[in-house]
Amino acid sequence: MDIWQPDPGETLLARAPATFATGAATRVKGMRWFRDNERNDIQSELPGWPEGPVYTAHSSGASLSRKAGKGGAMAVGGAIMAVLSAFGGNASGSPFGDSGSDTPDNRADEVEDFPVMWAAPNALARTLPWQLDPGRSDEKHYRTHAIITDRRLVIVGLPYYKKDERRIEDEVLWETPRSTISKVEPRNFKDGWDVQVSFTDGSWCRLSSLSRGKLTRYLVSTPDLIPWESLTPAQREAIDNFLATTRASDHSEPFVTRLPCGHYRAEAFVPDQLSAFFGAGSDNFHMNDDGSEVEYADLHPEDL
Repeated sequence: MDIWQPDPGETLLARAPATFATGAATRVKGMRWFRDNERNDIQSELPGWPEGPVYTAHSSGASLSRKAGKGGAMAVGGAIMAVLSAFGGNASGSPFGDSGSDTPDNRADEVEDFPVMWAAPNALARTLPWQLDPGRSDEKHYRTHAIITDRRLVIVGLPYYKKDERRIEDEVLWETPRSTISKVEPRNFKDGWDVQVSFTDGSWCRLSSLSRGKLTRYLVSTPDLIPWESLTPAQREAIDNFLATTRASDHSEPFVTRLPCGHYRAEAFVPDQLSAFFGAGSDNFHMNDDGSEVEYADLHPEDL
């Protein structure tokens, strides 16, 4: 195996599967585009990219016909979802915890059009690897992961062996320092799996991940990492006790972040849980200044 590792002194924070997103609204369903600032298609201009599918948005009339044809199925589906909701089921969004929405954040970019790259000539987003595009890379045999550290965002590609998902053969495809990232925003329309990563030069990309929380938790803002030696003896003991009670037989060295609300989050990767499908698995623990565990009712959204 050839697993990507951070440099000495660099802290690995998260690893999750990621691809360019896919349109979900009827007019753009199953499609994506690569645009410049004038909304022109630029995929043929991207250096080193192989040819990919050329999409044409469905017309409004065709969209209406499709919606009408789906009316009966949607009615049945709606009834099923209502029953699930009544019994506490998650009626929208990802089964991995993120919530979707039927209301677009940006109608022009989610309903009428669906750009997953927005970049002027020579902009950073144009350097992203083509392997992120599901229209060019066969997900049955190849996967792409986003890796986040305290220094950079890295995209790796790896062969996918369905019968051996723990076989990891990483190839670095692209990376950029955190200083080039200006904003990271969850995009909740439909599945709630998407995130828009904006760069300081004004370009951006829209990525999708079944484990979106892993991407946004440590990428939305620069984490306040607390050195192990700066923790109190009570906090260090609490972390050690927590890790000793988990089911994992082994953990990486834990890292600790201080959250804006004042809580501390300790997290340690579980090497045996690294997979080509899900990315890196970890165990985490939230505590107060005195090392006591934060009760679930006291957790804040940023804790999760």
